[in-house]
Amino acid sequence: MDAIVKNFPPRADNIRQAEPAPTQAEVEAAVRTLLRWTGDDPEREGLLDTPKRVAKAYREMFAGYSQDPADELGRTFEEVEGYNDLVLIRDIQFHSHCEHHMVPIIGRAHVGYLPDGKVVGLSKIARVVDIYAHRLQTQEAMTAQIAGVIQDVLNPRGVAVMIEAEHMCMAMRGIRKQGSTTLTSTFTGAFQDDPQEQARFMMMLRAGSSR
Repeated sequence: MDAIVKNFPPRADNIRQAEPAPTQAEVEAAVRTLLRWTGDDPEREGLLDTPKRVAKAYREMFAGYSQDPADELGRTFEEVEGYNDLVLIRDIQFHSHCEHHMVPIIGRAHVGYLPDGKVVGLSKIARVVDIYAHRLQTQEAMTAQIAGVIQDVLNPRGVAVMIEAEHMCMAMRGIRKQGSTTLTSTFTGAFQDDPQEQARFMMMLRAGSSR
């Protein structure tokens, strides 16, 4: 079962905490509370170090809050021999977490842009995806955020982003439908204005698809 969603407005990237961040001790105490709530004993041997491990894992999985994706796009290259056609980075694998249930989202992002005199290192596009993925997300917002920052910083003639992902909030709970994927896409500039550019982006994705 696939759902397709297009052209969501970018969400503001200047996320601010209303209060100071909790201390390490407060985080570990919260995890122990959750362990007790599940019915388990946080003092048993297998769970003694779990609060510390969870805090460490969360620091890694949500590291995107302390990183600025625009910084990754700051260095560009203009010696491209006049190249101004589509640049497509396909199958950027990522994992994120649903902001509604804090369970995993696992998927792939496909990002294309039409340069206007300058290009950015290919790894930087993947890094932008990774930064946004390492935050609590909805797939729709993440799709728009990736397109928005590339458009704002590089100012290309257009950006196309498609994400396909499986949401564990559907697979692990609720209706529990494993294997269901969601497709979202956002287009800016020439991709938004010219259906032929959209079609070319989709054709190039299909041409290299292993599925």
